[in-house]
Amino acid sequence: MIKKMIDNIFAVFVIVIVLGIVIPLNRIWGGALIDFLLLINVSVAIVILLMTMYIKESLEFSIFPSILLITTVFRLALSISTTRGILQDAFAGRVIETYGNFVMGGNAVVGFIIFIIIVITNFLVITKGAERVSEVAARFTLDAMPGKQMAIDADLNTGAITDEEAKIRRIKIQREADFFGSMDGAAKFVKGDAIMSIITALVNLIAGGILGMVMLEMSFEQVLDKYFLLTVGDGLSSQIPALLISVATGMMVTRAASDDSFNADIKKQFTQNPTIMFITGGTLLVLMFIPGFPKPILFIIGVSLILFGFQIRRLIKVRVEEELLIAQQTEMAEMASLPGGAGGDEDYYRNIDNVFKLLSVEQIEMEFGYSLLHLVDEKSGGNTIERVVLFRKQFATEMGMVFPSVRMRNNPEINPNQYLIKIKGEEVARGEILTDHYLAIDNGDVTTPVDGIDTIEPAFGIPARWISEDKKVMADVAGYTLIDPVSVMITHLSEIIRSYCHEILSRQDVKTMVDNMKQNNPAVVEDLIPGIVSVGYLQKVLCMLLKESVPIRDMETILEALAENTGSLKDIDIAVEYVRQALRRTITRRFSDANSLRVITLDPRIEDTIIANVKKSERGSYLSLDPDMVQQIMANATDAFDKVRDVIPDIIVLTSPIVRVYFKKLVDQFIPNVTVLSYNEIDNTAQIQSIGNITLQQ
Repeated sequence: MIKKMIDNIFAVFVIVIVLGIVIPLNRIWGGALIDFLLLINVSVAIVILLMTMYIKESLEFSIFPSILLITTVFRLALSISTTRGILQDAFAGRVIETYGNFVMGGNAVVGFIIFIIIVITNFLVITKGAERVSEVAARFTLDAMPGKQMAIDADLNTGAITDEEAKIRRIKIQREADFFGSMDGAAKFVKGDAIMSIITALVNLIAGGILGMVMLEMSFEQVLDKYFLLTVGDGLSSQIPALLISVATGMMVTRAASDDSFNADIKKQFTQNPTIMFITGGTLLVLMFIPGFPKPILFIIGVSLILFGFQIRRLIKVRVEEELLIAQQTEMAEMASLPGGAGGDEDYYRNIDNVFKLLSVEQIEMEFGYSLLHLVDEKSGGNTIERVVLFRKQFATEMGMVFPSVRMRNNPEINPNQYLIKIKGEEVARGEILTDHYLAIDNGDVTTPVDGIDTIEPAFGIPARWISEDKKVMADVAGYTLIDPVSVMITHLSEIIRSYCHEILSRQDVKTMVDNMKQNNPAVVEDLIPGIVSVGYLQKVLCMLLKESVPIRDMETILEALAENTGSLKDIDIAVEYVRQALRRTITRRFSDANSLRVITLDPRIEDTIIANVKKSERGSYLSLDPDMVQQIMANATDAFDKVRDVIPDIIVLTSPIVRVYFKKLVDQFIPNVTVLSYNEIDNTAQIQSIGNITLQQ
């Protein structure tokens, strides 16, 4: 029962406040109730001010905007009740009379002037400043939201935080935006309260004076003395709490750069530099020599500041000694925990390892110019992160490799419309997109060109143009293939990852794949790894397959092929060829179109020449061809490729199994992106169509 009453007490309090506007509180209990509420008003204002001084961040007092509304309505209700008492009975309680007598000090005019100064100070200085800070803080907080959201998503992608932590941080950012937005509006309550105090004071003074002389038959001197007293007392009874609330508002909106309570910040920041106290104290002592200044007061303050400076210096010295002692104790504890005891080279290398943590680089990164941030920010409707996640799943299904999360961040140093793609910390590609345009590609079907900005498609390097949104329908009808900006970036990223996936695959990734394989087929793993094949060797095999776009999803077949050809493991090129032959169905599906391959064959004389020039060494075999012969073979290959490039954009060369690896290494030096397959890598059900031949001219 008590708990329910406590839960509902604030709702009842708000209703009572509203009713107080129409109920004559000044006549209840002979004015004792209005005195009680006026003192409660001051107490609440002091509590609110102290709370703003002891919190560490604004969100710890997130109901402050609502509190501003309630306290403002409370003061207005009290002000209306006291005004009713002043006008009806020329009496509004002891608190108001005490306020008036204390401030006026027997002089009505001086007291009223002091009251006006307090009201104007509250209105023009504190309230106006708090209102402006609230407005700027709200705008800056909203503007910073996309960058903060992107930072959270980037940390989540890299695994630096969990999904739950990311959710908490997103909620906090949203709460900050809501809080400062509310504060921007709540500051208007304080401003309106100050204006209302001036209006109420004028009403009490003018209307009260008229009513006093007409209804109460007071003389002018009595009216002046009585109503000046009540006006000043009533104004102060509302303005002192209002002043406290205004200061609290200013405290709330100016604590953005703090990470501790106000008292702790004051103590910390005013005790950092004793030199400031020495200079200030010395300056005051010098002022003693100017005639007219109160020398005793200057001496007391100056000496006090100098003594305070010495105390600060002593505290800093003690703090430094404590930090040094803690550091020494930590160092001793670390050395004691080392296998070799205290000191020695092991401690040196341990410290170096800590430094190496700073040198780690991200496997995959994307950096964006300012204009592209909204494409990444989910709160702004961006779906780049979602598209990357989808591609990650697709790539894992297609190639059998899960590439690391893509770290996304803002880069203010590049063009606002540019983005960078980095592999292991180094830039490998960049592109430029227009967020309010579509990339239009002419596939040869365009009959009527549409005006746009000419460009080059970043993923494949083909000519294209940016078409504005108002010309989208026109370009579609004209036969252009239209691609939205996010798809342009994702396509570019996907091609980069396909090209560099063999560099991204790490030993840890391979070990994870082996561990997963061990759960399903432990026999093949235990027979091969690590006794015959190390994880590093398997990594190299998988990287060689990925480099030629061969999927590694069928890990069981790859391991069994290595286990069946252990005699060839010394030459890793030959071992990979056996693995490729075991993956012939996968390779056929990967490079065929409807189980049909259109290929360029290799002249038998070229194959014989290559075989005759293969040299063997302890580390394997290599091709040693005469430079003139290499130039002739590549020239003929280029001619053959150019003849069929319009028919098959993806060139496939078919060779004998023993020649494939050497011809592939040879052609990669001069002509990139050429697929070289052997006859043993093609499934028997596939249809092969030869559309060209690389010959060796006589």
